[in-house]
Parts: sequence; structure tokens; C-alpha cells
Amino acid sequence: MTILASSSPSMIQPAMSIQPAMSIQPAASIQVYPGPLVLRGVATTPDLANHLAQWGAQPKLDLTTLLELCSSAVVKGRGGAGFPFARKLSTVADHRRRGQRPVVVVNAAEGEPISAKDSALLLTSPHLVLDGAALSAHALGAREVIIVTASDRPWVADAVAAAIGERESARADRSLRWSHRPTAGRFVAGASQAVLEHLAGRAALPVTAWVPEAVRGVRGRPTLLSNAETFAQVAALARIGAEEYRALGTATSPGTTLLTVARLDEPSGSSHEPAVHEVGYGTPLVDLLPWDAQDGPVLLGGFHGTWASPVQIAGLAVDRDAFAERSLALGAGVLAPAGRACPVALTARITAYLADQSARRCGPCLNGLPALAESMAALARGVDTRARIRELGGVVVRRGACAHPDGSARLVSSLLDHLPDAVGDHLSRSCTCTGGAR
Repeated sequence: MTILASSSPSMIQPAMSIQPAMSIQPAASIQVYPGPLVLRGVATTPDLANHLAQWGAQPKLDLTTLLELCSSAVVKGRGGAGFPFARKLSTVADHRRRGQRPVVVVNAAEGEPISAKDSALLLTSPHLVLDGAALSAHALGAREVIIVTASDRPWVADAVAAAIGERESARADRSLRWSHRPTAGRFVAGASQAVLEHLAGRAALPVTAWVPEAVRGVRGRPTLLSNAETFAQVAALARIGAEEYRALGTATSPGTTLLTVARLDEPSGSSHEPAVHEVGYGTPLVDLLPWDAQDGPVLLGGFHGTWASPVQIAGLAVDRDAFAERSLALGAGVLAPAGRACPVALTARITAYLADQSARRCGPCLNGLPALAESMAALARGVDTRARIRELGGVVVRRGACAHPDGSARLVSSLLDHLPDAVGDHLSRSCTCTGGAR
């Protein structure tokens, strides 16, 4: 499948603009391109009437039917981990207890600042996301659906509130109680345990989880927590069926996925006006990259992702297994070309941001990430700290209370492993860097 470059993007202009700041912030506007499935309604207004005209009435499936459908279509979470949705659904169902109905949580916090896919979906097709949540809730016998958004994306919160209001006015889901809970605009606030902490009235910071939320989550109840795109995929699947859904991707990875293409041309590490595309799995990666970015390094998966060289990108398809075979990460579905910026300087800037965004509740976050950021800053200044960076990476991995240290170390390690020539050029002062800290 190829991207229809001639398709006109829908410009999503939030009412609130964001001025450049020292911290890395979400972009103030998004280009959203029409897609073959969950973004097929981009050209229309996102109200309930248009949604029903396009998709028809939401089906109600029993648990067995929904499980079979999601298993047949191999639906996996689109939040980054790629966990099978049917397995999560089944776990929640298996742990239902008398007097404690399950809870459904739509995680649209999108803590990754250069990701815009969940924001784009809720701005253009919010009712498809809510349909997927309602469908899952009915199958589980849940009566409560909570949508969590980030406070640094207030336009998304407005879109969610409007969609909930429409459904309540139309009495579309009479058995469900909807609520919207904005959370902190912080990188780690989108982690599942941080979301649960927020819903419990505590700081939106991740904690060590001894029991998965599918067993014990909101108020101790079994909780189906997944990201916004996942619920939209489930809703679309229920409308079109497994056969049509499987025709959109590959045999091993059916369906579509949303990807944010965000150029990192600015030395601050911020992106400007990212573009959101929906593509079938198996789409060549180069079809999504700007023509002038295909011969340079690309950050894949976001700030917890991996740098990739042009050689690694050549012939690569959008597929989690294909990425893993090349030691790359699809992660949050971000493709971020470095453009004119130096990847060493960018990585130093991003690592400092990640260290600042940590929960500071364990040794790797409290001490390890700041030390890693300092070593990256020294590397950006031209000091060869590669040995120290590798040492620190080994210290923080798999020792934190959450996955934040692991993701941060993965980013830095990928710079050294996948872009050794760029690092060498930077240290020898033959780098064309114009935005480094040297």
C-alpha cells in the first residue's frame, strides 16, 4: 500500500497556540491525512450525526464473539507495547468479581510530545474511539468508561468533552457512565500505572505494578486499559468484520496503524506541525518519509525509540516484527527525521528532557538518568564519553520502578550503535551540526 500524496490533509488548528519554550511541547497544529479505515472520516465534521451516517449504528457483541473477532484479526495495542487486545480482554473477563463490575479506561494521555496520532484521532473521529470503548464495556458487563487526556493538549480534552456530551444528549449508551479525566502533561503520565495512580487521586507518576490492571485496576476492579487508537481499531473491526480487516495489512500483521511523521529540524528537539497518516501494516517506510529525509538518520518510535541509519531503513516495512529484526522500535508510532539537525545534539537535548520528566522514585531515575544526560551533554560538546554512556546504560536498564529508564537508555544506545559515523564526525568536528551545544 502507498500513501496517497495527493490527498489534502485536514488541518487541525487548536484554539490555543503554543510558543517555543525550553521544554519540549506538543505541536500547536497537526496535519491529518485521510486513511483507509479509522481515519476515513477526516473530511467530515467529527459530530455524532456524521459518524453514524458513515459507520452506521454501533453493533453490540457478546464477549465470546468479540474475543473471537479480535483474535482472528490479531488486534494488538497501538500504545507502544503491542500487547494482544484479546488477551487483555480475556484477562479482565476472567477476573470479574461479584459486586465489582470491570471498568474501561481509554488512555489518550499521549505523553510522547512528538506523537500526535491519538490527538488526531480524537479531533477527527472521537466517536469511533468511544464506540470501541462502549463495545468492550458491553461485552464485559462494565458500566463505567473513563477517558484520560493530557493537560498540555487542551484541544483534545475539548473534543472528548463535546463527544461525550453528544452521546449523553442522544442517550446513545444508556447503560454506561462516561467521565473525562485530564491528567498531567508529562512524559511518564501516559504510562498505564501512572494513569491508574491519577485516577486514584494521586500524582500521575508510574509505580511498580505487582498485579496487572486487568486483574486489579481502578478502585481494585478489573480494568480494561488501552490507548485511544486501539479502541478505534476494535470499533472499525466490529463494523467491517475480520476478513475485510485482514485484507488491509499483512498475513502476520493485519489491519492498519496510525503513524506520526514529525521532523526534528530544530535543535531544541521539538517538532513542527507533525503529519498523521494511517497505513496498512507492510507499507514501505520510505513511502512515509519526506523525499529530502530519506538519506539521513531517522528517530523511530519516539523518545523511547531508536535511531536508524539510511541503510537500516532501506527496504524496511511498517511492521513490529520487521523493526525488531533490525534492533529498531516502532514504539509510539513516530517517524522523526533529523533533517538539518545533528543527531548527537538532538539526543543530548532529548535525554536531558527525559531525565527531567522522570518520576524520581527509584535510583535509575533519581541518579542514573541525570548522569546519562550529563554524559550526553558532554558528548555533544565534543568530549568522548561513549564508554561512560554505555556503562550508565547498563546500570539503569531493568532496574527501575517503570520502563522509563529502559526507554531512555535504548535511545542513547541506539545513537552509538546505529549512527557511529555521525558520532565520530561530531567528535572530530567534521560534523555539519548547526544546532549542537559545542
